[in-house]
Amino acid sequence: MEWLEASTENCPVQLTLDVVGEKWTLLILRDAATGVRRFDEFRRHIGMSEAVLSDRLRKLTAAGVLTAVPYREPGSRSRHEYRLTRKGWDLWPVLLALKQWGETYAGDPLGPVLDLRHEDCGAPVRVVVECAGQHAGERTALGPGEVTARPGPGARRRSAAG
Repeated sequence: MEWLEASTENCPVQLTLDVVGEKWTLLILRDAATGVRRFDEFRRHIGMSEAVLSDRLRKLTAAGVLTAVPYREPGSRSRHEYRLTRKGWDLWPVLLALKQWGETYAGDPLGPVLDLRHEDCGAPVRVVVECAGQHAGERTALGPGEVTARPGPGARRRSAAG
């Protein structure tokens, strides 16, 4: 079966975008990964409406990307902090890849807004695509011309109507 014959209804990219495919959602995840936890902090830092923020936090919590942890300031009602779950942290390389692309093609000439460095040596971090095979301990970044794309074991044939 060729790629164009494969149905994309169960494509992991499409299913992921169903959860995180909105601009505001990705900005919430960016801020959560950098330590923002509270509703008012998200709203103030990202500049989104309360209604949109409430909706996105609810969806991310329902999807298991964030977890809501109750807290209470003295004299105030109970509220929630939003923290990334393991599932949420697994989106971190996606956010870094978007950051990396943005710095290359849409970045501020003054430099990045967020500077991420390896804690041990201080070098900038970057996202690379690499082979999962064992190649004598060698790790090399792969370019698009070095990767073959074809339907996987979960691919289903497109219906005649689709």
